[in-house]
Amino acid sequence: MSKVAFLGLGVMGYPMAGHLAAKGHEVRVYNRTTAKAEAWAAEHGGDFAPTPREAALGAEFVMSCVGNDDDLRDVCSGTDGAFAGMDPNTTFVDHTTVSAAVTRELYAEAAAKGIAFVDAPVSGGQAGAENGVLSIMCGGDRAAYDGAEPVMAAYGRSIKRLGESGAGQLTKMVNQICIAGLVQGLAEGLHFAQKAGLDGKSVIEVIKGGAAGSWQMENRHETMLDDFFEYGFAVDWMRKDLGICLSTANENGASLPVTAIVDQFYKDIQKMGGGRWDTSSLIRRLNAAG
Repeated sequence: MSKVAFLGLGVMGYPMAGHLAAKGHEVRVYNRTTAKAEAWAAEHGGDFAPTPREAALGAEFVMSCVGNDDDLRDVCSGTDGAFAGMDPNTTFVDHTTVSAAVTRELYAEAAAKGIAFVDAPVSGGQAGAENGVLSIMCGGDRAAYDGAEPVMAAYGRSIKRLGESGAGQLTKMVNQICIAGLVQGLAEGLHFAQKAGLDGKSVIEVIKGGAAGSWQMENRHETMLDDFFEYGFAVDWMRKDLGICLSTANENGASLPVTAIVDQFYKDIQKMGGGRWDTSSLIRRLNAAG
């Protein structure tokens, strides 16, 4: 068992840190809102700290799951950042979905201090975090990954190193690109079924085992048909992720026409007041249009 610091206790980080404690790791947490860190410590029996640096003191592994590039820089760098409290030969593991550019920037900053840095964005949503069955896609040095993998196993079911620093984030971009097209296709299919006078749930029962089947179809079709979106991965976060995908595509020359269109559809959802709705709310946009 290891001494672990966990930075960021949102809908993903809170249960992820809880799984570490349940597996017997010695966990100290940090959260920008201290009350949430106090609540986590009271629930799980760990400790909490007022800054990332203090949370990282003495830790063998420091995990983070925050909001975006700027949030990650804030918890890593500066006098109160985690790097300032970490010893050489320890490992920082970032589970945030951020740009490959900031990952490589912080990898280099950490390396200059003798700290290993693994980018390890996750997929599986809030349910995956709560059930400890996340998919974790990793980039970074092989030795750092090999050391961190048993710790990540506390909340990961599928964990794989894809290459050097940034490879995990690039893989997460592929994940989000695929999801965007799948959800829009599912939304259109269900919308069409409703307009055609079919029972949507019966239709899905027939087709989900065939070539059209997907995780999104299996897990989201009922709530989409019920017009219920108050859970899951928020549209605001998806637009952040798709923005990273599109920006990176501009740099590497990839063509992402469907992703660009679906990003604009999510913008429409935000204008409808649905920034915190689940990403499957794309069907509401279609139904609102008639």
